[in-house]
Amino acid sequence: MKLSARNVLKGTIKTIEIGAVNVEVAVEVAPGLEMTSIITKKSCENLGLEAGKEIYVVVKASNVMIGTE
Repeated sequence: MKLSARNVLKGTIKTIEIGAVNVEVAVEVAPGLEMTSIITKKSCENLGLEAGKEIYVVVKASNVMIGTE
């Protein structure tokens, strides 16, 4: 697999929450650090996603926001 995205993180699926149309997938990319993605149910099925599976999180964005308190 080759991608134009430069931010590719290997991780392990921690949880999958299935909704009516979408699925929320939480991926641990480092100890104690999770990233969450919302994808379609069809994509989840096609990828064979399940808790404990090693996958890649690909981040491709033109804008990244930063906030402070």
